[in-house]
Amino acid sequence: MACWPTGRLLSTAARLVEHAWVEALDQLGLTHAGMVALHLLGSGPLSQTELAHAARVQTQTMSRTLERLEREGYVVRTRDEHDARRHSVVRTDAGTAVWEQSRTLEADLFPELENAGAMRDALLTIISASSARRW
Repeated sequence: MACWPTGRLLSTAARLVEHAWVEALDQLGLTHAGMVALHLLGSGPLSQTELAHAARVQTQTMSRTLERLEREGYVVRTRDEHDARRHSVVRTDAGTAVWEQSRTLEADLFPELENAGAMRDALLTIISASSARRW
């Protein structure tokens, strides 16, 4: 692996991290997308469209995520009284509790890094540069 190009290392690390996250979140009855939605709802109600935009996913994708969270009792969707096409999404107490449980997963699953800040900055740079054309 020491000879692998950086892109291959990043891709391999991403897959391994994703597998670990999926397994840990499954134990909580969550998906990664569900955890993101619950995080975004921490500051208060949002519309499904606002959530999708903030999560950088399509509205249809967010709709499926919210359906699952609603079945689990983690969110409630209500129709906007002024616009029947718009749904307001609120995190429930159960949603807040499972979000709190999920917040420690990173520390629980991954080794502490000596220079985590520099790695984080590099990842943000890669994501920004790679996603500029998409979103």
